[in-house]
Amino acid sequence: MHLDRGTADTLLSTPRISSRRQWRMAGITAAVLAVIAGGFFAYKYTTAAKTQAMITAPRPPISVETAVAQVESVPQLLAGIGTLQAVHQVTISPEVGGRVVKIFFEPGAKVKAGDPLVQLYDEPQRADLANLEAQRRLAALNLQRAQELSARNYQSRQVVDQNQAALDQANAGIAKYKAQIDQMLIRAPFGGDLGVRQIELGAYLTPGAPIVTLTDASDLWVNFTLPEQVSNEVHVGQPARIAVDALPNRVFDAKITAIEPQVSAQTRTLLVQATLPNPERILRPGMFAKAEAVVPNDITAIIVPETAVDYSLYGEVIYKVEEAADPKGAAILKAKRIAVKTGQRFDGKVAVLSGLSGGDRVIVAGQLKLNDGAVVTIAPTSTLTTPPSTKRY
Repeated sequence: MHLDRGTADTLLSTPRISSRRQWRMAGITAAVLAVIAGGFFAYKYTTAAKTQAMITAPRPPISVETAVAQVESVPQLLAGIGTLQAVHQVTISPEVGGRVVKIFFEPGAKVKAGDPLVQLYDEPQRADLANLEAQRRLAALNLQRAQELSARNYQSRQVVDQNQAALDQANAGIAKYKAQIDQMLIRAPFGGDLGVRQIELGAYLTPGAPIVTLTDASDLWVNFTLPEQVSNEVHVGQPARIAVDALPNRVFDAKITAIEPQVSAQTRTLLVQATLPNPERILRPGMFAKAEAVVPNDITAIIVPETAVDYSLYGEVIYKVEEAADPKGAAILKAKRIAVKTGQRFDGKVAVLSGLSGGDRVIVAGQLKLNDGAVVTIAPTSTLTTPPSTKRY
């Protein structure tokens, strides 16, 4: 085939044009990649510089609260758990069966000893009593006549004795029915507070059926247990301290009045009973109680607030504040972590047996942000105050 000159030049120049375009696109791509790489490295350098500056910059002091370790007398306490029980508490119930014809009390009322509570139907017993009283009058008259005739020798002594026996039988029957009638009227055995009524008018009660509870909570028993290892350290008359969950931060004074003479073979514990006055009736029978028997001989130890003690994998620690100097020579305060051994806890305080000295300043709030050697500053106001001393009543 024959091509003219123009067509041949066009076909020869087409490969050269495509090659130029490829080189131009490669140059643009390389330039874009160079810009991206430069920006990435600039960003990395800037970020690294900022991170290094943050690492090397001095950290601001951590605000904490402190207290001074004191040398105090520590009471020796034998701790146990138990239950409050009313000294006078009973469930009122009938001694004999009968139908309720009258209820004299309201639920929750206060009653005195001897107040009537419930009347059971007693008409049959009263009728039998009237019959026996008539028999007694007749027996008394017959005995009087027999004694007069016997004095004149008109009547034998045997008849006198028979009439005397009839009178005695009548008196015995009267006493029996009077006791039954008294049993049909149920009275309060002592003064106190009544609980929820468990009967209704017209109900038939069997002997022992519950009617209502009666509680005198002016005095309580605290029954608690102690481990057998301390059985020789607790004695009758020893003071005790009682606390209940319903009334936090309050301690009540009691006195040990009874100790079980034997140790439980199942739990290896000793049952102890303390008597607790409750004139305000703020404690209720059945409450869970934390009891502490007070051993007379106190010891002297380093005392700090209970919040000063922190816990780690290696045991109990306390942060102590020490004076130091920064690189410029200025005075600063640092927290030093110290392993301690603690003892008795009481009234929001704890005895430190080793690791501290009297007068050391310890941190009682803010320990979560601390590490050993951290720079601290003492808070001017107390935002997390040390728990107050437990009140006694």
